[in-house]
Amino acid sequence: MQLTKNFVKAKNPCAGGYKWFLRDHNGQGDYQAVLDALVADGRVGDACWLLDQFGPTDAVLRLDEIDASAVVFAGTIEVRMGINVDSVVRAGRGIIAGGGIRAGESVIAGENIQSGAQIASAGLLRAGGDISAEWGIETADTLDCAGNARAKWDVRAGGKMTVGGHLHAGQDVACDDAITCGQGLKAGGSVIAAKALSAGCGIQAGASVDCGEHLAAGWGMIAGEDIRAEGAIRAGEGIQAQGAITAGPGHGIYAGLNVRLDAWPVCARVIASERPSQLVSGHWEARELELA
Repeated sequence: MQLTKNFVKAKNPCAGGYKWFLRDHNGQGDYQAVLDALVADGRVGDACWLLDQFGPTDAVLRLDEIDASAVVFAGTIEVRMGINVDSVVRAGRGIIAGGGIRAGESVIAGENIQSGAQIASAGLLRAGGDISAEWGIETADTLDCAGNARAKWDVRAGGKMTVGGHLHAGQDVACDDAITCGQGLKAGGSVIAAKALSAGCGIQAGASVDCGEHLAAGWGMIAGEDIRAEGAIRAGEGIQAQGAITAGPGHGIYAGLNVRLDAWPVCARVIASERPSQLVSGHWEARELELA
């Protein structure tokens, strides 16, 4: 794609960026070449703006590894080993790395992000498709995934964690803000959200589920330890915990919200170490004592 000064001006660029384009490229140039030149000149924000305006391409950048200050590519980035950038790694389509992906500011892809090791961002992590890592996923700010997010280790975010599909972690899921999951949430360890926690389908944790505000699941919840929330606990079906089920002061525990009353004994069972005092709806079922 060839950019012209009239083409760029129609997008209402900032004055500084437009003057740079006229001065350094005489008001014209190949799309990716302009992106590369902006990054090389330290104008990474302008490169990202340009990519926002003109969108992705079908080009593929194939390298053994990337170790740079920043990378902004309009197509797909494929790296045999790892990606290590000081600020931003951004692709108009996907990012695929055989090793780890690390960025000092943000990792952003229009489609999938796939890593053969750890994904670590000191700022934002965003994908228009899936995010998958053979190790863990960690971002100091927002984790925004339109598709499924999967990691064999932990999934951690310092800001909001939003996953449009399923969220699966082999170990813990932890967030210093709210967690919103469009489908199911499954963790081999604990699930911890400093604020609200909600999943469109079920929530399953090998250890505890802890939530700083309201806790909600469209289907059921199951935890290998306690289920605790500072707000209400709401489940479309049943709630089961090996330990206690505890809602916040003044709040209730609601199971079976999405099933018929006559189906509660099967589909809305509430099982815990003891009957929750705040249980409002659902079929309480005392756990049978294990024989020694």
